[in-house]
Amino acid sequence: MLLQWQAPATAGRGPSWGAGGQQGPDLKQLQGGRLACRAPRTMDGGQPSSEPAAGASGVPCHRVVAPLRAVVRLRRRVCLLRKRRLLPTGVGPPPGPGAPRPGCSSGAPCADLDQPRFFTFDGPAELTSRTPRKRRRRSRVVLYPETSRKCRPRAERRSRAQHCLLLLVAIVGFQVLNAIENLDDNAQRYDLDGLEKELQRSVFGQPAAVGRIVALLRDYLATHVHSRPLLLAIHGPSGVGKSHVGRLLARHFRAVLEDGALVLQYHARHHCPGPHAAHDCREELARRVAEVVALAELEEKTPLLVLDEVELTPPELLDELHGFLQPQRSHHFRNAIYVLLSGVGGAEVTRFVLQNASHALPLTRDGAPSTRAAAAALQTEEELRVALRAFLVREHPLWQAAAIVPFLLLDKRDVVSCFRDEMAGEGFFPEQARAESLAAQLSYYRIAGREFAVTGCKQVVARVNLL
Repeated sequence: MLLQWQAPATAGRGPSWGAGGQQGPDLKQLQGGRLACRAPRTMDGGQPSSEPAAGASGVPCHRVVAPLRAVVRLRRRVCLLRKRRLLPTGVGPPPGPGAPRPGCSSGAPCADLDQPRFFTFDGPAELTSRTPRKRRRRSRVVLYPETSRKCRPRAERRSRAQHCLLLLVAIVGFQVLNAIENLDDNAQRYDLDGLEKELQRSVFGQPAAVGRIVALLRDYLATHVHSRPLLLAIHGPSGVGKSHVGRLLARHFRAVLEDGALVLQYHARHHCPGPHAAHDCREELARRVAEVVALAELEEKTPLLVLDEVELTPPELLDELHGFLQPQRSHHFRNAIYVLLSGVGGAEVTRFVLQNASHALPLTRDGAPSTRAAAAALQTEEELRVALRAFLVREHPLWQAAAIVPFLLLDKRDVVSCFRDEMAGEGFFPEQARAESLAAQLSYYRIAGREFAVTGCKQVVARVNLL
């Protein structure tokens, strides 16, 4: 069904609509006719008049008003769509001059009423000719997991092997932490700091040797389980403090282990005086060592075995000691510390010290060696250990597995310190001048402006006893 719309001659009046192009009533006439249809005219007395309403046509009222209402609604709909820019440009009549038409806002363009236009009853979606908008690419948004726990499908569930792996990692981590704690506890049991202070205070002229002994003990006693025993081989000429260090070590370990049976002191001159009893001495040494290591294993402690004057030991005893170090022996023998005090190689140590006496650097004002002197001393002692090991291995293969600690010749000021310490121990006042006079009575190697005692502190005790 097509309706023709024709604008009226005057711009002030509203548009007239009709079927077949005829002019219809405007909006005010429509409202008047609606009122005329709904409200019948009354007479002066208030009674309704029986005459038909003036201006009412013979056509029934609802047949005229209903189409006009539909046309008005269509016109308002078109104006609203144009206002929203849903209709393309050019559809509908162009805007005419003058005031805005009824049903259009002042800012919205209204159709020109001079030219007729045809409209259809199609929906507004068919009238629009907007170009489709491009879909905006949605940016990727990081999705965070929710706090609520969701059930996973049966196919995505973790296998039981992962739980076993986590349990294994936890057990290994716990064992590592426990081992680290045991390292500290095991080292603190032996009070190595106190041992170092005691050695530095009581042993004169051997600071490098004392530091090496404490370092080796600290590394070995960090744990209780070992793959091999610790073999300390202290070598040097007579009177430099080897036996004194052995006595200090034995006394310290008896105190910290709280059991004298875990410390064995063996003197070859006293326990095996003659070479004819070498076989019996070997059996006795093997039995005593086995008892000590077995007791230490029960108490979970590391025993100490000190063998003094090893240069007087028969070769059979050295073979037995070498057998204790073999890996096929029981683990009881691997958790032990063997200290061998020997004068073998003393002549090599003396010759090496005298040859390198001219390379010694001066000390600081407080008597301590300077940094350059300490570095040079370390390098010199390393060369001495290499040379001494090569000499000892030719004597017996036992020394191949030993940690060699050479004791050097004592300087004259070290001998004076020995005299003062012995005088204080015997109840005498440790006078410096008197100690120097006693030290001057001993024999010395004089080379490069330095004096090295021939017998060390060996005769100090006898000289003090004569006071």
